[in-house]
This record gives sequence, structure tokens and C-alpha cells, in this order.
Amino acid sequence: MKDGILIFTDGACSGNPGPGGFGTVVVNPFNKTVFELGEGFNSTTNNQMEMLAVIRGLEELKDFTHKIYIISDSTYVIRGITQWIFGWKKRAWKTAENNDVSNKDLWMRLDALVQKRKVKNQNIEWKYVRGHQGVPGNERCDEIAVNFTKGRSEHLYDGNLSNYSIDIYQLPQDMSLPKFSSNNKAKSTADVVYLSYVNGELKKHKTWSECEANVKGRSGAKFKKVKNKDEELAVLKSWGLE
Repeated sequence: MKDGILIFTDGACSGNPGPGGFGTVVVNPFNKTVFELGEGFNSTTNNQMEMLAVIRGLEELKDFTHKIYIISDSTYVIRGITQWIFGWKKRAWKTAENNDVSNKDLWMRLDALVQKRKVKNQNIEWKYVRGHQGVPGNERCDEIAVNFTKGRSEHLYDGNLSNYSIDIYQLPQDMSLPKFSSNNKAKSTADVVYLSYVNGELKKHKTWSECEANVKGRSGAKFKKVKNKDEELAVLKSWGLE
């Protein structure tokens, strides 16, 4: 992947919404430089931070015409910009249920950057890595994002690639987006899980009645039905737990 510029991105949030931050690492093999970006916000969401990490990286590269690889652990961002956004735009930024698209302002901002580069598989490739799996670039972005979330001071590197302390080109062979489960309906029904998150405790329930009993009447409780592991990971990510 040394034939293009790498943009590693990650977002973090303590609560959803709550204090949050993003981290971005931009690696340019053509001028042999690396620079890091990051910022904290008092009230935001995990998905917003994931998106802003990508947006800020692309904004910094607006004058570069090289191929770009965006490496993210957010299925929300990657599926949103490569799959869902076309339907949203056709429906004037409405979902299939005719609701306003969440984070519309950020999606429009990201879409404008993508369109300016005339993407559509021309000079941006979106790569997925699982978070917290030891991928150095992703781990560094997570560190930056978490530190900004917690209001800690963070030194952001800006300098020569040869002096960067992270083995940035250590990447997994498979960086494809996880596929949705193709199991039959019977198996899909059996795999349904109800997630609940109350007072910092995450639980999985086999039935809605169990989940309802755990969240009913409890302030700040979160709950969601998921049909497969991919959906579960997306929910945990949106709750700032993954």
C-alpha cells in the first residue's frame, strides 16, 4: 500500500452523547512524512467522531492528487459513504423510513470531499480493520482519540516518516468490510440477541421480555435488538463500547 497516502482514523466517546475525541494519522510515502491530527469535544457521539476523523484527514490532503487509502474500524462510516449515501441523496437526505439522516451535516461534508476527488473507486479506497486488534496505525488513532476524550494533553507527531516510532505499515492481509450474515431465516431468528446497557453494565438477552425487564424505568438505559455479529459490533461502536 505504499502506492498511496494512508489515512488511519478512529473516534471515541465517553457516553453517547458525551465527551469525545478523534484521532487521525496521515502517512505520505511520496514526501516521506507523517502527521497526526486530533481534537476533543465536550458533547458529541462516537459516530460523529469517527466521521470527523476521516473528514479532517481528507481536508488536509485537498491539494494532493495521489491515491488515498482510508483505514477505519467503523463499519458505519465505510458502509455509509460507499453504500447507504446514494439512497439518502436520492431521497433528499431521508432514510428509507422517511426520517432525517443522522449526522446529515457531516455526511454532506464528507460527500463533498469525496465528490471533489471524483472517487467512485478512482483514487480513494476504503479499508476496514477491526479495532483493538493490534494494528499499530489504528491503535495510535485510538490512543489520540481517547486522550482527547479524557481532556489529556497529547503530543501530535508531525515529521519524517523514518523517525516515526510506530510500525505504520504493519497491516492485516484482509481489510475487507465484514459481510452481513447470509444465514437462512430460521437461523437468523435463533441468532437474535437483545443488548442492554445500564449503569455501565452491558448484558445480552435471549428475549425482549428479559431485556425490557432490565431497562424499564432505569434512567439512561440503552437497548437494541441485533440479528448478527456485525450488527452487534455496530451497536457497541455507536455506544462507545467497541
